[in-house]
Amino acid sequence: MLTGRGPDYRSELKSFFTMRSFFKVFFACLLALIIFTLIGVFLLAGTVGKIARNQVPKVNKGTVLVLDLSQHFAEQKQDKMFGLGGEGNEDVPGLYEVVRLLHRARTDKDVSGLYIKANGSGNGFAAGEELRTAIRDFKASGKFVIAFGDRMSQKAYSVATAADKIYLSPHGSLEWSGYSVDYLFLKGTLDMLQIKPQIFYAGKFKSATEPFRSDRMTDANRLQTTIWLNDLYNDLLATVSAARSIDTATLRKLATTGAIRYSEDAVAAKLVDGVKYDDEIKDEIKTKLDIDKLEKINFLSIGTYRAATSSLASSSRGNIALIYAEGDIVDGKSGEGNIGGETYRNLIRKARLDQNIKAIVLRVNSGGGSAMASEDIWRELSLARKDKKPVVVSFGDVAASGGYYISCVADSIFALPTTITGSIGVFSVYPDMEQFFRNKLGITFDGVKTGPFANTGSISRPMTEEEKQRTQHDVERIYAMFKSRVAEGRKKDTAAIEEIAQGRVWTGYRAKEIGLIDRFGGLQQAIECAARMAKLDDYTVRELPETYGFFEKLFGRKDPTAAYTSVMREQLGDDYLRVYEQLQKVRRMSESVQARMPFEMVIR
Repeated sequence: MLTGRGPDYRSELKSFFTMRSFFKVFFACLLALIIFTLIGVFLLAGTVGKIARNQVPKVNKGTVLVLDLSQHFAEQKQDKMFGLGGEGNEDVPGLYEVVRLLHRARTDKDVSGLYIKANGSGNGFAAGEELRTAIRDFKASGKFVIAFGDRMSQKAYSVATAADKIYLSPHGSLEWSGYSVDYLFLKGTLDMLQIKPQIFYAGKFKSATEPFRSDRMTDANRLQTTIWLNDLYNDLLATVSAARSIDTATLRKLATTGAIRYSEDAVAAKLVDGVKYDDEIKDEIKTKLDIDKLEKINFLSIGTYRAATSSLASSSRGNIALIYAEGDIVDGKSGEGNIGGETYRNLIRKARLDQNIKAIVLRVNSGGGSAMASEDIWRELSLARKDKKPVVVSFGDVAASGGYYISCVADSIFALPTTITGSIGVFSVYPDMEQFFRNKLGITFDGVKTGPFANTGSISRPMTEEEKQRTQHDVERIYAMFKSRVAEGRKKDTAAIEEIAQGRVWTGYRAKEIGLIDRFGGLQQAIECAARMAKLDDYTVRELPETYGFFEKLFGRKDPTAAYTSVMREQLGDDYLRVYEQLQKVRRMSESVQARMPFEMVIR
């Protein structure tokens, strides 16, 4: 502010113009920096685009597609920020996209065959079944399919049985020993730490809380696990029996006696067609292609084939909404790898109110989570049905507990025999850590509250008997609501639902027998069903949630947890990250009533 005349005035005037010049130069530089940054970004985008265009592989005559079964195919494609094509750099297609790509390749005149890398399996049982069906469809075109592995797992072998020929490395092996399942129990650890889990559940088979309240499986859980695991195993035996013309009794005996140890054992038992080194496999493929041994085979991974052909991307104006729901069901907005109740409620509502959308297909691959979030999603789907919009659900590897809750309202439910489903039950866990803090850390708590229930659920003290009764009542109330939702959706009375509920886990095979699903089939069959119900002779599919574009990836994805999870994975590795994610699940369990599968289930 200029305050007067004289020398002081002249000094202030000089300072004013000096400051004014400074800001003038500062903002000019700032503007130039912003413009330069924007130009740089657009130049970078153009350069990346040009590189991508130059590096897009070609599908030349005699191309052989490569399907690596150890690759995990999520429900939706996994785009890399600078996916420029080439081995290891391409975007990873989603499971449904892989199925469609194989279907496209069967009529692609430039694709001559399929090479399956069959070592491990990065996908679940139902996903493997969809891949196997797609491979059979491809093989029906008359094109060759060869599977090869060094150490072939049972899950990979199950998919590989769709091939014309299965080979092992001469010093490799085939796993053939049957299935096992392991549960992790934390009760002993909690006892040592003097942490007391306060557990409330409804359903005698609700085994999700067992790791906290027991050091071994309960009889009820052992019964249900034995049944569904044998269902999966019987499916494996039937699949291999049909593909290799070996009776199931012989296959079972080979497993129980441990007869298959080395490659030659697998050949002798006719489980595989021979032993070959990698170079011999390549020579056989060259013979099938009728090319010289010195020529190079044009191998294209399934992801690179996606980049090399016209996009299978969904239409932004499609008239069937395909909504992928994969991961844990959580309250609030979705993060990476989970289903946020608020996000999916709004997503389904948008599809419901869109007059261009004539039907909704929900693809569920979830073991459940928050009961409240599940109710919110159920509500929107029920409103879609009331608006005369067909709702068809397709189950992936797992659609249980909360995953079944959100699905039971559908007009029709599709699953595969190896899908894990059911688990209609709820629970809640509140840890009492008073003794841990006092005896292990020397920490005590004290405070003031305005009412007897003001700090119910606090980890600093055990719950009172009245608080326990109220919490158990809440759990039973939500369980009753869960059963009523299922009864209404499946057109059964609640007494009938109680017989198949109680938290019990079922395979898709048994779920169809007891009326929890309607038909066997994959996602494509569910979409076709939705089109018929909506009386659509011609239709396009809009896939939701929408994937992120280049600039969203460049300037920060909408999911704030994505970068954090990526850093955690880099620092901890996959195994320790899994432990961290389990601890996160345990924390979420104590925040709300859960409709969730057993918190960890590893099938080998």
